[in-house]
Amino acid sequence: MWEIIEDFDTLYNMVNLVAVEKAKLDSFRNISRKIEWLSVRALVKTMLGKDTRILYNAENKPFVRGNTHNISISHSNKLTAVMISKDKKVGIDLEFMSGKISKVANKFINDRENIIDDPDLSKFHLYLHWCAKEALYKICDKQDINFRDGITISPFHPDEEHGHMEGHVINGNGEESFEMEYLQHDNYALVWCVKA
Repeated sequence: MWEIIEDFDTLYNMVNLVAVEKAKLDSFRNISRKIEWLSVRALVKTMLGKDTRILYNAENKPFVRGNTHNISISHSNKLTAVMISKDKKVGIDLEFMSGKISKVANKFINDRENIIDDPDLSKFHLYLHWCAKEALYKICDKQDINFRDGITISPFHPDEEHGHMEGHVINGNGEESFEMEYLQHDNYALVWCVKA
């Protein structure tokens, strides 16, 4: 994870962009979006020890140029999260926990999933479900998945800081199960998973 405390110029000077990356950066109108985009490249450079070109396939899934690593990216508010593996597929999602999620829960929670009634934990529980589904969507290459009904998170009781859960994906390739981990950091929910 990377806490974005740097301004645009600081992040820009941390990475060496090629012409096509500079053009992509210039295409963003919002300075916050530019800073998010640069923070991903700065974090990847820190993780791999070198400037690394990140490309995107037709489904907008990121990959490292030369396919040397699998990568998953997420950012929300002032945090960026990146997960990288040489030999395994990875999925990660990070969300700032605002109060809005309960209004849209019916769009992503299915009948097989249970959200706890505890008012102190229900918002966190909803965000964990959302992040878990996003991470699974990413690890399954964003293809042929019904977000609400094609991804199910097994019932679990969230700890306040760190824990485990299990997710199931049904798509054109059949059904797969994934062990997932989660973390609460300040007012953020973070979920990640790995596929061999």
